[in-house]
Amino acid sequence: MSFDVSDLNLYSAMAEIFVAIMALTIMLLTVFSRDNARGLAYSLTQLTLIVVTFITLFTLDARSDLALNNMFVRDLPGGILKLVVYFAMMIALLYGRGYLADRKLDRPEYYLLALLSTLGMMVMITANHLLTLYLGLEMMSLALYALVAFDRDAVRSTEAGMKYFVLGALASGLLLYGMSMIYGATGSLELPAVQQAVLTLPDKTILLFGLVFLIAGISFKLGVAPFHMWVPDVYQGAPTATTLILSSAPKLAAFALAMRLLAGALPDLIEHWQTMLLFAAVVSIVLGNLAALVQKDIKRMLAYSGIAHMGFMLLGMLSGGGGMGYSSAMFYTIAYALMTLAAFGMVVLLSREGFEAEGIEDFKGLNRRSPWFALIMLFVMFSMAGIPFFVGFFAKFAVLQAVIQAGYLWVAILAVVMSLIGAFYYLRIVKFMYFDEPVDNAPLNVSSELRLMLSINGVAIALIGLMPGTLLKWCEEAMKAVFTATI
Repeated sequence: MSFDVSDLNLYSAMAEIFVAIMALTIMLLTVFSRDNARGLAYSLTQLTLIVVTFITLFTLDARSDLALNNMFVRDLPGGILKLVVYFAMMIALLYGRGYLADRKLDRPEYYLLALLSTLGMMVMITANHLLTLYLGLEMMSLALYALVAFDRDAVRSTEAGMKYFVLGALASGLLLYGMSMIYGATGSLELPAVQQAVLTLPDKTILLFGLVFLIAGISFKLGVAPFHMWVPDVYQGAPTATTLILSSAPKLAAFALAMRLLAGALPDLIEHWQTMLLFAAVVSIVLGNLAALVQKDIKRMLAYSGIAHMGFMLLGMLSGGGGMGYSSAMFYTIAYALMTLAAFGMVVLLSREGFEAEGIEDFKGLNRRSPWFALIMLFVMFSMAGIPFFVGFFAKFAVLQAVIQAGYLWVAILAVVMSLIGAFYYLRIVKFMYFDEPVDNAPLNVSSELRLMLSINGVAIALIGLMPGTLLKWCEEAMKAVFTATI
């Protein structure tokens, strides 16, 4: 690959460069600021995320723009996904700060790892090259492995970190092997060049083998069946503050990975990867909802619920046609990130020093302890169940509409039936909150910033559900470029 300094175009990569510089700055400053290193690391991390939000908005453009010798692309879908990642990370760190402080985990390394993970997600979202995609994936994953095992004194945390690391390394190896086969078949690592090479390739046997490994790696990062085995154990074993991060922002990056590789680079193989995604989506929806029915741990319940939700997202990806499927999948991923932040935020809110609110029975009588936060949790559960008129309902409606238009009526019927079954475990939480006696009468010790942001998060789930048009339009406009590349 030739290298030309004139092709760097650092302006388009300004956001990533800024985050990388700030990560190094935070690392150095906290070393020399032992007395207030925790507060400094948290404040600078949040400041970095706020500033990079404005940088991304400033450089946001409907036109695609290549940078760093065509290894990086600045486009509208990438810009929107990065903005949602910033928001998710800011909210997750804000929710988790008090939780970490109560357990003596509020250390500067935590925030540095979170920022480095964010940088990896940004690289994944804007990658235009197979090596860049893999570099971003590994940067994100390595930081997340450390965050999962951050509570070194807790056996289940270190166990979860080890499981995540071993299985994640296996999935990364599968993805890398698939990429190598794609390169061997097409002779290129750049995604647009791969797309052009696929169109003229007479024998696609090697390419199809590579596609199988790519789907396996993507499925693991999304946490969908049959590569879901890590999700419940890691969600339960990780500190809840880490589960907040793990369940939200990385899903957006994994969606971008699937979008760049499948819809962007391999649209000519759509009949092959559609079949694989269909299998993964159906199994995920069925398994996720049925397994969640019998869970007594709220984190495991939400983990299995997340498997089912990612199955719904894949339904949008496989329906593709006219770009509506891709935009509905993007809308669903954003909506899920918003919902899961509020759900795990409520788990953090009910937890306190020496007590983990991880049992679903810990939500009993919440309405008597705090009617407002019971209402917020009701919004979250109704939205996840797909009850009108919350954002989760319109996310599922958009996906099902795309699925039916693509000719998969039986899949849509199955998804609706499983959603009705899944509504049971969501409504069970609502029943506990409003109709059962509280098992814990301890007052909720909630910081003002957590109270404010969790309230905004919950209200946003209701308001976007009432007015979903704007976000849907943004997703449709963002995915037009991706769909145009497939025809």
